[in-house]
Amino acid sequence: MMSLKLKIQQLTLLFLRNRHFLNLAFSQEGEDLVLAREFNGKTNGFFVDVGAHHPIRLSNTYKFYLQGWKGINIDAMPGSMRLFNSIRPRDTNLEVPISNTAGKRLPYFMFDDFALNTFDEALATERKNEGKNKFVGKREMETYTLAQLLEQHVPAGQAIDFMSIDVEGLDAEVLESNDWSRFRPHFVITEGLGIELLDLVNTPASQMLEKQGYGLWAKTVNSFIYRDRSLSKEA
Repeated sequence: MMSLKLKIQQLTLLFLRNRHFLNLAFSQEGEDLVLAREFNGKTNGFFVDVGAHHPIRLSNTYKFYLQGWKGINIDAMPGSMRLFNSIRPRDTNLEVPISNTAGKRLPYFMFDDFALNTFDEALATERKNEGKNKFVGKREMETYTLAQLLEQHVPAGQAIDFMSIDVEGLDAEVLESNDWSRFRPHFVITEGLGIELLDLVNTPASQMLEKQGYGLWAKTVNSFIYRDRSLSKEA
């Protein structure tokens, strides 16, 4: 049977040789295709993926990794980074939870589909009551701030082309934990399940990004992409 690493190598070669493959999305809703238009074939970019989930499945960053990018993948799921370390060795892969306060002990609620895992107890309860996925338990974990992790792992002078945040209901806390004076991604992707465009202004994540100088740039069905407004001033 062909090994996973060999399959990944073959996929990479296909990507490099076949121009039609450039239109293939790994994101859940094509967020990577939207950003790819802006980056226009760039091969040396840098990303940060918070709530990275899986190195390929539903990934907003894997398409760029195949083009030569590298970055930081962060996910709290126990054991999640083993696969990242195998498939994406160029990246820095961190298995830690993020909160707006370092050193907190928070319960992490886990489901059989680990894309649904969350620190949001109300959201976890709602998903358990729906009964669509099996609840498999919870585990207390110690938190870090995003600023802490970026200070440790972003190389000096490295610009962040985009940051993807998908932490099942707690995007605003992750955004609040960043040091925006030091770490300013050109673009930020946040989740927006069930949020209509006209209601966006009332969400904590949108208010936080607006305060930091970001404006809505694009939208998919369940996510929003923001752009640093200072970029247009530099153009």
